[in-house]
Amino acid sequence: MPDASGRPMAATAVAEIEAVIQTYFDGLYEGNVDKLAAAFHPVSHLYCEKEGGVLDVPREQWFEMVRKRESAASKGLARDDRILLMDISGPETAFVKVACQIPPRYFTDYLVLNRTSEGWKIVSKVYRAEVRD
Repeated sequence: MPDASGRPMAATAVAEIEAVIQTYFDGLYEGNVDKLAAAFHPVSHLYCEKEGGVLDVPREQWFEMVRKRESAASKGLARDDRILLMDISGPETAFVKVACQIPPRYFTDYLVLNRTSEGWKIVSKVYRAEVRD
């Protein structure tokens, strides 16, 4: 898979990013804020469309919502999370599009990552949720 310059991406970068995304998937499914904190940078925010505007949720506010809700794992809900697209534009910037679910809500997430001194971290999440019966 090439990066934005057309050069092959380093296999280590791909593996490191995949590991961060897997930690995100596991944290989301389990409702585990510690795992989510390992994947998301402390200054990260989540964004989605709401009533024609943009809802901006800081990481810590989202973590409070996760702590208060019953996890998908504890409900025995089906798990189907996967990477749809990965674009690494350089040694410090990447974009990953994923699909995940907490039935009856099905999500498409657009995750922007930066490589920091602590490794790859999600710095921004823009998402769309669809409710299905």
